[in-house]
Amino acid sequence: MKPFDPRLWHLSRPVRPYLVLTVVMGVVTAAAVVVMAVMIATIVAGVATEPAMRTPQAWTAEIIVLAAAVAVRVGASWLHTRYAHRSAYAVIAGLKQDVTASVAAMSPRRRAAVRDDAAAIVTRGLDGLGPYLTGFLPTLALAAVVTPTVLIVITLYDLTSGLIIFFTLPLIPIFMVLIGLLTQGRARAKLRTMSQLSAQVLDLIAGLPTLRTLGREAGQAESVHRLGDSHRKTTMESLRIAFLSSLVLEMLATLCVALVAVSVGLRLVYGHMELAPGLVALILAAEAYLPLRMIGTQFHAAEDGVEAADKAISLITDPADETTATAIVGSGPQTIRLTDMSLEARGGHAPHQLSAEFAPGTFTVMTGPNGVGKTSALHAILGLVSPSEGTVTIDGTDIADVDHEAWWRTVAWVPQKPVLLPGTIKFNLELAGPLDNIDSAARKTGFDEVIKDAKHGLNTILGSGGAGLSLGQRQRLALTRALARDAAVIILDEPTAHLDHTSATQVLDELKRRAHAGATVIVVAHHPHIVAAADNVVEVRA
Repeated sequence: MKPFDPRLWHLSRPVRPYLVLTVVMGVVTAAAVVVMAVMIATIVAGVATEPAMRTPQAWTAEIIVLAAAVAVRVGASWLHTRYAHRSAYAVIAGLKQDVTASVAAMSPRRRAAVRDDAAAIVTRGLDGLGPYLTGFLPTLALAAVVTPTVLIVITLYDLTSGLIIFFTLPLIPIFMVLIGLLTQGRARAKLRTMSQLSAQVLDLIAGLPTLRTLGREAGQAESVHRLGDSHRKTTMESLRIAFLSSLVLEMLATLCVALVAVSVGLRLVYGHMELAPGLVALILAAEAYLPLRMIGTQFHAAEDGVEAADKAISLITDPADETTATAIVGSGPQTIRLTDMSLEARGGHAPHQLSAEFAPGTFTVMTGPNGVGKTSALHAILGLVSPSEGTVTIDGTDIADVDHEAWWRTVAWVPQKPVLLPGTIKFNLELAGPLDNIDSAARKTGFDEVIKDAKHGLNTILGSGGAGLSLGQRQRLALTRALARDAAVIILDEPTAHLDHTSATQVLDELKRRAHAGATVIVVAHHPHIVAAADNVVEVRA
């Protein structure tokens, strides 16, 4: 991210008035600094050189102007600080909402790829943008306004001091660039370790019930500790560099101001200049270097937030999921065709050049070893991911051109891990809309026995993820939900994985009946019994 990224101006409305105020306050501060320096130099020089002017009454006008300049500078600083924190909060909150909305609108595959970074950015990363907005940007404005103004005033009062400052000022940006080149990977490494730690903790929390069941809940402690230690080390390295760079800039600025002080002092001793111009040069010399010194300090303090903001803006402006799908599929059975379809996976493609046709009235089983991309192929058929190569067509229309919402309304879909929400059994059965034939579908999947045994029948409350039901009962619920719909296309991923032989046979018979009645039935399965019952078998390879 640049000192100021123009994308932030376009994406975040609260930052616009804040930047305008920052520039205005910079101009006001520059004027106040110059007036203060001139008034102090005038009063001190007059008192030192003119004995008749050593009474306060002689300098009433100058003292009033000095007090007014001090008040203006303090007021400008207070107003800007007060508004800066409010604006920073609004900008950060807005960016978090935009990142969340952008990630939610992505395809599942793209969302899975950016999930860890997005979680780290939204939960903690963007909070580091506060020092950037409240510290670095105001300092940048001061450097752009105060430093040139002060240099011009010093040159008008003392050309020699102006030339010294003019030639030494570039040394500070040069050293800042050198330090930046040394530390350019630190913030990126810190954000990466934060993302890894966040992902590890989230996965651990999600799998904790299973780990406790297997007695392995303590097994991940070492891994989390290792990631936490890595995060601590990268954070301390960033702090160490920030402190050292601040020390370098402070020493360099001190030496530069000392050159001006020595030059002014020698010329005053030998009578080559008057006291008032010398005092103006001495007072303003430190003000000329101050904004540049502060930029280095503030930049390192805000570096983590700048890196997070850069990633956040990249996520918000990610064009990967733009679509112009308009074709509406029919409500009846559909012919689905895959032609040399491949999907990118780790180290290759899974599936690879898959060709198959799923016609109405047929019961088709996709089979193959684990990891070859069977589930990914179903996602491509549903339009949840886009093929890397080849095509997926619905009745001759490319899936990219199909109105996905209209397509999904014709499909009954049961994934490996069915979605179950906290609520009643009936609520979970009717997630896609009211159903009239729950009892009939429940008998075909064996879920009617589960309803009878439940304390309150269909009104029995389930917890998150279907807590209160066994894995097999959850699978029956999902199958009942799918079969209770009169769907033209039925897509099931390992539908009998958690069912006993009797229930699996009932489900298989119902699927065959639906297929022979004209529905397009696609099932991913390994079990030889299901493969043997299929009208068509598609072998999937990676």
